Amino acid sequence: MGERLHFSIIAAEGSKFPPILNAVEIFVSKELPNKTTAIQDVEAIKDIKKQYTLPRNWQGDPCVPREYSWDGLHCSYNYTIPSIISVDLSYNDLTGPLPEFLAQLPNLYTLDLRGNKFTGSIPEDLLQKSRDGTLVLSVNENPDPCQSVACKRGKKKEFVIPVVASSTAAVLLLLFIFSGLAIYRQKRHGGMVTKSNIRSKNQQYSYSEVVSITNNFETIVGGGGFGKVYLGKLKDEGQVAVKLLSPSSNQGYKEFQAEAQLLMIVHHRNLVSLVGYCDENDQKALIYEYMENGDLHQHLSVKNTNVMTWNERLNIAVDAAHGLEYLHNGCKPPIIHRDLKTSNILLTGHMKAKIADFGLSRIFATESDSHVSTCPAGTLGYLDPEYQASGNFSKKSDVYSFGIILFELITGRPAIMRGPKKNTHILDWIYPIIESGDIQSVVDPRLQGKFHTNSAWKAVEIALSCIPSIAIQRPDMSQVLAELKECLALEMTNASLATEGNMTPSSIPLEAFYLELESDIVALAR
Repeated sequence: MGERLHFSIIAAEGSKFPPILNAVEIFVSKELPNKTTAIQDVEAIKDIKKQYTLPRNWQGDPCVPREYSWDGLHCSYNYTIPSIISVDLSYNDLTGPLPEFLAQLPNLYTLDLRGNKFTGSIPEDLLQKSRDGTLVLSVNENPDPCQSVACKRGKKKEFVIPVVASSTAAVLLLLFIFSGLAIYRQKRHGGMVTKSNIRSKNQQYSYSEVVSITNNFETIVGGGGFGKVYLGKLKDEGQVAVKLLSPSSNQGYKEFQAEAQLLMIVHHRNLVSLVGYCDENDQKALIYEYMENGDLHQHLSVKNTNVMTWNERLNIAVDAAHGLEYLHNGCKPPIIHRDLKTSNILLTGHMKAKIADFGLSRIFATESDSHVSTCPAGTLGYLDPEYQASGNFSKKSDVYSFGIILFELITGRPAIMRGPKKNTHILDWIYPIIESGDIQSVVDPRLQGKFHTNSAWKAVEIALSCIPSIAIQRPDMSQVLAELKECLALEMTNASLATEGNMTPSSIPLEAFYLELESDIVALAR
């Protein structure tokens, strides 16, 4: 063993900002066990890596050492030699035909190919394994990969529906029917629809059923331009939220159609799911899964005594980013929300975040469209400055709104802070504090310093990247999501180090971050 290596990371001379260490790579020599992964498995998985050039750190042996097995793979070590039993290639935008060499993995039990753009038919070998029950194959949400005669013969009772149907669908009822088929298939085959205790056999409800579900509209749990939202309970005891169209609604029937249309065909674990609808004469209602913990706006309010932890806030940010990234990049054509704010981010009983309220959403006419110019939308404090100047909404408008939400999560302050003489936008308040380098004054004081400065600065950097006044300077949501995942991982790593070292977050110095490594070289890095 070599000497101990001490790193001291110190702020540059004249800088007002504390130093930030974003990453450290440590290479350790480990002796591999004698048994390596089955050669047939290695060849098949390397063929996948070569064909799709996946952006993953797939190096070395896929299963060995055990603690460093490749991302997306699960291996079994119960065989004579390690073997791959599960492969997850979901949501990687993979294109082309489904690879036949996946069938070369003899012990493969689960194969998740959802959320890609495969074409052609499912290879017969994979189909046969699926029919035999030796392979759990997930391919829903791809364009129909079942085009061969043999494939169709083996899937008489299955339906494959595109994730997003054409925005020019003429009849809303037809969308309801197709969506119902999609939900039926997803329930049977593990689609992306969020699993909950809600099980509805009939998507359409009569007005009398709505009255019964809400116990004659007894409990109001929210409201907006569309109308009031009531708490409801289905016959199977599953709770729902019922949004009733008010006769005096500023939005009206077109918005009802738009919201119903989108919610019936767009499904993601971080988007609020539609359970059913009522369209009976002038009585119209949308019935959603019920989100037990209300909205993010309520939880960030100073009136809320249950202060969310820093870790909870980062997880909520990642969840919301997942939902928005799916709308922008997972839907074809893309969808912009147009009214993203903390009151439209709802929380489950386990504090998982889901994006709600698609009443003002719009679908791009084509993937290449850079903007959509429509009627006014959005909420004061979250509005993209470029939209206010040009009247054009784009995906980058949503990114701006998301940046404001990030700052609300970081600071615990609302987008617009009310004052006795004038109101202050959160950006006008936060810019001078960030420039001073005082992260303790940036982060919500109710956390009482229970956060790690490097993850807090990382979160601030991400939020800042979202809010330039020029839209083209903002990142895509896929990049924002990736950065937030790194931020969360950074926080979890620091929390683990602090626990092991019996330190509290506040005991980690702002001026320097120290690392202790074992090495044959002693160096001082500044």
